[in-house]
Amino acid sequence: MWVQRSGPRVLGACLSHLAWPSPVAWKPDPLSSLGRWPPPPQQLDPEHTGFIGADTFTGLVHSHELPLDPAKLDMLVALAQSNERGQVCYQELVDLISSKRSSSFKRAIANGQRALPRDGLLDEPGLGVYKRFVRYVAYEILPREVDRHWYFYRHRSCPPPVFMASVTLAQIIVFLCYGARLNKWVLQTYHPEYMKSPLVYHPGHRARAWRFLTYMFMHVGLEQLGFNALLQLMIGVPLEMVHGLLRISLLYLAGVLAGSLTVSITDMRAPVVGGSGGVYALCSAHLANVVMNWAGMRCPYKLLRMVLALVCMSSEVGRAVWLRFSPPLPASGPQPSFMAHLAGAVVGVSMGLTILRSYEERLQDQCGWWVVLLAYGTFLLFAIFWNIFAYDLLGAHIPPPP
Repeated sequence: MWVQRSGPRVLGACLSHLAWPSPVAWKPDPLSSLGRWPPPPQQLDPEHTGFIGADTFTGLVHSHELPLDPAKLDMLVALAQSNERGQVCYQELVDLISSKRSSSFKRAIANGQRALPRDGLLDEPGLGVYKRFVRYVAYEILPREVDRHWYFYRHRSCPPPVFMASVTLAQIIVFLCYGARLNKWVLQTYHPEYMKSPLVYHPGHRARAWRFLTYMFMHVGLEQLGFNALLQLMIGVPLEMVHGLLRISLLYLAGVLAGSLTVSITDMRAPVVGGSGGVYALCSAHLANVVMNWAGMRCPYKLLRMVLALVCMSSEVGRAVWLRFSPPLPASGPQPSFMAHLAGAVVGVSMGLTILRSYEERLQDQCGWWVVLLAYGTFLLFAIFWNIFAYDLLGAHIPPPP
């Protein structure tokens, strides 16, 4: 079955290309379980014109309890626009109605975007507070109008973006507990008892593998926690709303793990604390996505905001560099490394950009995803062997663990 465009908002079915499954080869599809689908040709085209209008098609979908929201109707038009002959494969319709996204949608976005209203979401009347926030997130995160429509009409408040909120809350609770216990709220790493925490990564405790991740709950002080928490809520939560808990948590934790492993290779004497590896993975991925889709991003003052973001991120790296090379107190030992920031940024530009560019598409279908995954896996194996053998082979003089 092929669907063809006839007019600005008309889709037609070219019945000469109908390929009805035989009784032997027929297999259930996502639509057949909800009724007789596809309908017989005489129902699709009672006047034998060879085409079916958009209203007729929508009515058939409603009769099969498969209502099309405005985003999907626009997507059908975009798919029709993407082909020179204005045709859409039946499988693309099945994928669209069953809320699946494939590479064909990239083609539709690239070639058929003229069919979509430029400011459709901005003109939506009577929206509540939450729905306006969803619209704001769509314009902040997604670079293509068709994806904004898709997200706006498909978004559900359940499940909420719990990952970034939970991580931020846990970091604040841990900071308050150690601040009250040590009676120190700024530069907590100068306190000799602080580095004794079982959460901190220390080169002398490399065998305790959990420390390569749990260090993200500890922070140098109020200044680092405030910076990370602000970015996690301002950038991490919208990214999680759009791309889902699984992808954003994977990106964040990949940045955290890469941060501690990079420190163990490049700064072998230094401990590391803070969630900066994950934060920089999220921020660098988002900023890289904005730069690569500059013309399509509709967020206001994007150039000014980009400059401010880069200045703030650079200032945080500068603070971490100053702290690392500042003279430590005799009892505190070496100060935390800044290499986790840089490692997180690399993860964001590579793995993160691949994730953000694959909105509502299967990552396993993206060649770039497997390349990035192979590179990250190779780095993990190298870092593991380095931590097992290199410290003894190189005779590294690491400070005694607290």
